[in-house]
Amino acid sequence: MNDPFPQPARPTPPTPAPPPPAPADGIDLAPGVKVSASALRLQYARSRGPGGQNVNKVNTKAELWVPLAAIWGLSARAAARLADMAGKRLTSAGDLHIASDSERSQEQNREAVMERLRALVRSAVHEPKARRKSKPSKAARRRRVEAKRRRGEVKSRRRGGGEE
Repeated sequence: MNDPFPQPARPTPPTPAPPPPAPADGIDLAPGVKVSASALRLQYARSRGPGGQNVNKVNTKAELWVPLAAIWGLSARAAARLADMAGKRLTSAGDLHIASDSERSQEQNREAVMERLRALVRSAVHEPKARRKSKPSKAARRRRVEAKRRRGEVKSRRRGGGEE
């Protein structure tokens, strides 16, 4: 039998490429999220703030640059949230720039920078709950209207007492 309305063959959708393997030298940022240590760029500079005589001599300020594309294990939505949360810390090249000069030693500032990166990634990975609209129940609406009516009666009794 010939079909008077032949259906065109449906093209098969392309299979998504498998995600790249996790970096071997990966640094954990959040559960399931890593970044390659070779993708991190750390730089040190002279710091302002506390440090006594060392403040003018030692490079204690730590600055970190991480390309967002190098962070492995982020969903597309989490990556978009991370870019949004980064704000002005995101460079035009797509690098996340974090700096710390709050501590007196280079090691402590390096740890502070890494902890700030971890906190930012953890907050980006967390999926915010969608707000569901809610409305008061029938009983709650009835109670509210009843309370308004009682309050109105009290006020109207105050008004109408001047004829004696």
